[in-house]
Amino acid sequence: MPANFTGRENDLAVLSDLRESSSRLIVVSGPAGIGKTTLVSKWLRSLSADFPDGELYVDLRGHSAGGPVGPAEALGQFLRALGATVPSAGTAELSSLWRSHIADRRMAIMLDNSFTAAQVRPLLPGDAGSLVVVTSRRRLTGLRLLGAGFHQLEALETAAGVELLTRGIGAERVARELFPARRLVALCAGVPLAVCLASARLAARPRQSVEALVDVLARDAGDGRLTALHVEGEMSVRSALDASYAVLSTETARLYRTLGLLPVTTFDVLMAAASCGESVEWAEGRLDELVEANLVEDVGPDSYRFHDLLRLHAHERAKEDDARTAREEALRRFCDWCLHTSTAAQQVLTPAQFTLPRTYAYPPALPLPFSGEVAALRWLDAHRTQLLGAVHLAARTGWHETSWMLVDALWPLFLRLRHYADWIAAHETGVESARRAGNGAAERQMLNSGAIGLSASGRIEEAAHWYTESLRAAREAGDQRDEGQALLGLGACHREAGRLVVAARYLDEAISVWEDCGYPRGTALARTTLGEVALAEGEPDKAVDLFARAHAAMVAVEDPHDAARALAFLGRAEVQAGSHAAGVAKMNEALEVFTATGAAFWQGRTLEMLGRTAAERGEEAAAAEFLGRARALFEVTSPDDARRLGGQVGLKGSVERRLDGAGPVPE
Repeated sequence: MPANFTGRENDLAVLSDLRESSSRLIVVSGPAGIGKTTLVSKWLRSLSADFPDGELYVDLRGHSAGGPVGPAEALGQFLRALGATVPSAGTAELSSLWRSHIADRRMAIMLDNSFTAAQVRPLLPGDAGSLVVVTSRRRLTGLRLLGAGFHQLEALETAAGVELLTRGIGAERVARELFPARRLVALCAGVPLAVCLASARLAARPRQSVEALVDVLARDAGDGRLTALHVEGEMSVRSALDASYAVLSTETARLYRTLGLLPVTTFDVLMAAASCGESVEWAEGRLDELVEANLVEDVGPDSYRFHDLLRLHAHERAKEDDARTAREEALRRFCDWCLHTSTAAQQVLTPAQFTLPRTYAYPPALPLPFSGEVAALRWLDAHRTQLLGAVHLAARTGWHETSWMLVDALWPLFLRLRHYADWIAAHETGVESARRAGNGAAERQMLNSGAIGLSASGRIEEAAHWYTESLRAAREAGDQRDEGQALLGLGACHREAGRLVVAARYLDEAISVWEDCGYPRGTALARTTLGEVALAEGEPDKAVDLFARAHAAMVAVEDPHDAARALAFLGRAEVQAGSHAAGVAKMNEALEVFTATGAAFWQGRTLEMLGRTAAERGEEAAAAEFLGRARALFEVTSPDDARRLGGQVGLKGSVERRLDGAGPVPE
């Protein structure tokens, strides 16, 4: 078995299955360096007994500097190999002569490094006795009409990559540095050519450790890694990828370079269109070409990605082929699209929330990818990594207003799905960006919404510090709305810490401030937290009044999410005040709202309330069901709450606990 064939046993089996299914034309595709030629050569040699008339091979040079081999030239090679005289004739005549010469033969034919389906068609024998296998960096889907079977070659798994490395530098050396060896395979993106080049480099330097090469490749995040994967006299990864890139159309090459700049691991049609300032139709066509060329992978409905080395190559080409201004424009367009679309989702999910103005260098003119609350939340969650990448990109690049605005636009994502680490990290960046932008209102916004995340994740003292900073800044600026928010947050922190009297004092002050400036939604938020204080103090009747007033106010300002929060608490308070049926009905009504809008955390909170209520009445089976469902939801939204509920199925006791966030920042 050739050294760089390691790990391809399953691929051999797939090719055999295709042949068994009567495929006489098989296309093996994959990106440069993935091992297509080695795989097919090995497989065809194993079939020599089935094709007694021999094997024919031609390199169609699909990505060579001199251009691909024309069909007439390839046909001439085949005819000469069969001992025929090659006349001076066109492709059609040569193709007919070729088919007549091979008609009664059983041969295995390898068309290596093909460029297009049109290049392949004239080379196909008319008789079914021979087998033709085509390798290409493109998918050659045009051959599907001729009954071709297709196999896409993927990167090596880590174990197979390590075995390939072992064949090059020896088992003892790999065993001594197994973890660095695995890291080396990962840095080579599982591409056999890259692993073989790394192996050859190490073999030529027997005293160099594997870890030392790993350090070189890890440090060289761009061109350096591709350059390092080169051995004199061998094709480098970079030159292989350059050849694939060179045959792209001008516009597709531009998209390839642009995608290589983005701080994302996956991308979709809208992101591609926005980053290039083009239409959806333009992006669809260019992405199709990149997929066909195996330079990007389609990994799901409207979802694409690069292999790691391809992303590095695309980034390198952008640095070499595009002016700095063009690169900056593409990144700014990407950030503006992220901001525009996230803001639209924010308006759908939290319409009652007042937001500070948005500004754009390149206002996108593309359709929104969602309609309705559930779809908007799903979009935010599905694009969370890309959106956070835009936050940090904007901050690094000095687009500080864009950075904090992106953080602000992601509020519904943090509020509904509780990704605490992302919530806090994004707001740390947002606070710094707002300060660098000299935007006091934005800084207070970031402090307040970030503090809610800190509090919700259990970092109460840090949250109180952020709220205190915000309170000071709000009073200096004379901003009563922000002052009330900071007071509300401090009240929630003290309630969480069990200092109920101090908490009530801050909350009463927040209500007073917000009543003075005419902000009913703020007073409703504070009353919701005061209701929790009342429940903790064993005053359910007082809590019912507070929650009822908060619910009515939230309904009046058309804030369905926070109205449902108040309703859930109101139901729990009514149960404790003696109105069991009415209370349970309200909790179930709130649960329906949270379920319909995808607010998983608050589904869990409400289910927990229902579970505690059932446990208090001795309904152990119902309690176990409710608390089990709550725990499952907390597993993905609040691991601390999931651990808290662990082993507590059927537990009798109070549901009153920390607020885990007072709700949306009122501004």
